[in-house]
Amino acid sequence: MDSFAFSLLFIVFLSLTSGCRFWLASRQIRYVQQHRPAVPAQFSEKITLESHQKAADYTIAKTKLSLVYLLVSTLVLLGLTLFGGLQWLSSHLMVRLGTGMGYQLGLLVSFSLLTTLIDIPLDYYSQFVLEEKFGFNKMTVRLFVADLIKNSLIGALIGLPLCWVVLTLMHGAGELWWLYAWLVWTGFQLLMMVLYPSVIAPLFNKFKPLEDESLKARIEGLMQRTGFASKGLFIMDGSKRSSHGNAYFSGFGASKRIVFFDTLIERLAPQEIEAVLAHELGHFRKKHIIKRIALIFALSLAFLALLGYLKQQVWFYTGLGVDPIDPALFGGTSSNDAMALLLFTLTLPIFTFFFSPISALTSRKHEFEADAFAVHHTSAADLVTALVKMYDDNASTLTPDPLHSTFYDSHPPASIRIAHLNLKEHHA
Repeated sequence: MDSFAFSLLFIVFLSLTSGCRFWLASRQIRYVQQHRPAVPAQFSEKITLESHQKAADYTIAKTKLSLVYLLVSTLVLLGLTLFGGLQWLSSHLMVRLGTGMGYQLGLLVSFSLLTTLIDIPLDYYSQFVLEEKFGFNKMTVRLFVADLIKNSLIGALIGLPLCWVVLTLMHGAGELWWLYAWLVWTGFQLLMMVLYPSVIAPLFNKFKPLEDESLKARIEGLMQRTGFASKGLFIMDGSKRSSHGNAYFSGFGASKRIVFFDTLIERLAPQEIEAVLAHELGHFRKKHIIKRIALIFALSLAFLALLGYLKQQVWFYTGLGVDPIDPALFGGTSSNDAMALLLFTLTLPIFTFFFSPISALTSRKHEFEADAFAVHHTSAADLVTALVKMYDDNASTLTPDPLHSTFYDSHPPASIRIAHLNLKEHHA
């Protein structure tokens, strides 16, 4: 393949991907707007018209903002690649840092800083305008800045050493560097699963043990019935950032812990919390977590192998507006490995977007299986009431566009999910 052919292929896929995303977002806006005037009959006794319309307006506002993100990300991608942004940045860094590891890491850091600066205004708008408008924002500007600084510092402390190892392997480990890099990345991911709950997460939120003895006894009873062991039950102060509620598992192996947002604890009844937890336990008992991790590791191996091939192809660089740093690169002694990483990271989503429905379909299948597990160990009615409250509190639309949902939604639409649960309750 020559550079012109690859440039053309990139433009075609970028146009198809961006056009499809715009079309899907437009469908979502129209569909939700059309169903805004009335609550679906299935929820008419549980959701007020005011709540339903708030959810519709919130969904439309978020979708419109996603179109702004789409426009900005597309322009940035074109600016960095075909219009020479990365080449300009690379040239200026080379003058100051040479072509060694300092330049390689400097290029990655500069790219990260640039994209962060571009994202900040949109993230600020999302938090302090959109979320504020619908009553969800609890974050202060001071906390927003503190989170940004913490994320940046943690990213640097963890990311720079990892990048150094990967770049070192890319440069000096031979043709199978991608296999060694994959082993390093896999080990790093497993380590983060162990360290995140106890080391990183507490830097952003406070976690305190669940103190409600009756609720604790109910949950521990459920865990015994399902054969699940964890390192503790915790309540997280999610309300300091948002009024959205949730529950999740974190950790790996013996470090697993169950975390409830304080907003969820305040809103749901004990039996509803038990039902929600039973659903989450279902993901573990059905081995969904292990399957997802295995899939991620397998895909990462395949992508790194692909990068191992692409980084040696002249057209991969020149087709995206970048010149290799060494004229003798191909058959020579050096390469711009950091640039290869950046180009691959930037372009991969463009070429894989149309596989999104497969990932979403698998995730929705897992959700149905987890619901079935929950119904086997708790009450379907309790799970239904819990879900309806969560839809209501989080302003989740009850009427998403079916095609938009097929592409993006990791959970089944509310109407289908509740119908399944009601059917299971009827047969129980």
